[in-house]
Amino acid sequence: MGGAYLTNQLLVAMPTLVDPNFAQTVTLICEHTDKGALGIVINRPLTMALGEVFAQLSLTASDPALRDRPVLRGGPVQQDRGFVLHPPAAGGTDPWDSTLKVSASLHVTTSRDILGSMARGEGPAQAVVALGYAGWDAGQLEEEIRSNAWLNVPVDEAIIFETPFERRWHAAARLIGIDFGRLSSQAGHA
Repeated sequence: MGGAYLTNQLLVAMPTLVDPNFAQTVTLICEHTDKGALGIVINRPLTMALGEVFAQLSLTASDPALRDRPVLRGGPVQQDRGFVLHPPAAGGTDPWDSTLKVSASLHVTTSRDILGSMARGEGPAQAVVALGYAGWDAGQLEEEIRSNAWLNVPVDEAIIFETPFERRWHAAARLIGIDFGRLSSQAGHA
């Protein structure tokens, strides 16, 4: 990969990836450096709604659509830790305590204060809440890509915020013209 990092890319699990944590997943890479990578799986809803998270934090949301919004399983690491994917706040400066800028138009906040803002109707209009993350040690993600476990594709925020969960895997692959329904399960190396 020669120094090309995948921050702000989508990782699309190849059909041959059978690890139950990642089979048919789409993962947003939030940070990728020479020390490793951190990503959030964006197509695995839990049976938990955002209202349950609010209740656990003693927050009350008046908007029923917000309370009913599904929470995602962001990955197998630290599944009790919350991550909120969202566009930047108006004016470009996020008011929350702990926000990582993934790109100019996509941020991830890990501090509880964003959930309080959302419950009060003052948070980002578009937001995806996930519990847990996917993590890779130095060189591990690059090796998995070389072994054909993942495709990396450019981010399309419509997939993150608008596409139904069950369609995200196919939609992300189609961003680079791949139809998994027509793909062989055989891997090859040139």
